[in-house]
Amino acid sequence: MGDGSGLLWIGRVLILLQLVIGILGWGKEGHYAVCKIAEGYLTEDALAAVKELLPDSAGGDLAAVCPWPDEIRFHYRWSSALHYIDTPDFKCNYQYCRDCHDSAGHKDRCVTGAIFNYTNQLTSAYQNSNSEFKYNLTEALMFLAHFIGDVHQPLHVGFTGDLGGNTITVRWYRRKTNLHHVWDDMIIDSALKTFYGSDLANMIRAIQNNMTVFFSFYVVYLIVNMKRTYTIEMFITF
Repeated sequence: MGDGSGLLWIGRVLILLQLVIGILGWGKEGHYAVCKIAEGYLTEDALAAVKELLPDSAGGDLAAVCPWPDEIRFHYRWSSALHYIDTPDFKCNYQYCRDCHDSAGHKDRCVTGAIFNYTNQLTSAYQNSNSEFKYNLTEALMFLAHFIGDVHQPLHVGFTGDLGGNTITVRWYRRKTNLHHVWDDMIIDSALKTFYGSDLANMIRAIQNNMTVFFSFYVVYLIVNMKRTYTIEMFITF
């Protein structure tokens, strides 16, 4: 199967996309959009590794299976705690040893623990291609792609006292709901209807265009603010 470089690249792309388009909601449409854009940044080897692992039902499309962990969380009940991590109220910091556990206190059962676990499963399998696989790598890929999205939703890393915003009642336009649901679904649903004619493909294209502008400004920022001498070779490499 080759080495783990393809899978490592997948993780880096997904994280980068979340930093750039962090305003997305994280319901079905949000996860689909993140993974659809990520596919366009995969190297040839990484894309081949992904397609090798995807189930037949995905039709070779990573984005098609990115919402899957939400769809099975009540069937795979053990996975529910893996979608989030809560910190003590008003502790605006995160400590893995303190915070990564489920409601029963089982350690490593949180979204960051899940990302670490599934990353290790994928990379170890690809680095030891001659060994028999101990894990379901298809599920590992689908979980990893989804959880990297979840960990960047602000209320998937919230306070224990309000269950990540689930107990905070708000009104979104005329609808009564909770703050967590607003971030998960309603922001992106409203944006789709208001700005993109309910066409997710149009929204994805707009985000891709914005990313191009973002990276252009970022390059200028680096040039202006980093005190070093640039050469033509360095620009080409960059």
